[in-house]
Amino acid sequence: MEMKNTLTIAAISGMLAVMLGAFGAHVLKNMISPEMLEVYKTGNQYQFYHTFALLAVGILMKFGSSKALKWSAYLFATGIILFSGSLYFLAISGIKILGIITPFGGVIWIAAWILLAIHCTKSITPKI
Repeated sequence: MEMKNTLTIAAISGMLAVMLGAFGAHVLKNMISPEMLEVYKTGNQYQFYHTFALLAVGILMKFGSSKALKWSAYLFATGIILFSGSLYFLAISGIKILGIITPFGGVIWIAAWILLAIHCTKSITPKI
């Protein structure tokens, strides 16, 4: 993924995280069980965390990209959709089988963090 796309997706994800968080806090709190509201909040919280990670990846691309960094961007975005998206749908629909998708998003995020670490160890040289 290129820098412009990475930053754009991060901005859209951040906007959606705010909107979905407000929806959960103001609309869903009276419509779903407290347990499902916690599931929803977990999805929202992790969307924010990984939106910031995606934003950082986009900023790092300005200073020099790599295959690892580009794949990290793809995987952070995909993880947001799979992990947070599955939790949002699970909480709203109550369809428990959707919980099967969530760990795939988590594993994808782990891979994204590993690729980010690889990029940083290979591409960023300290100035002495």
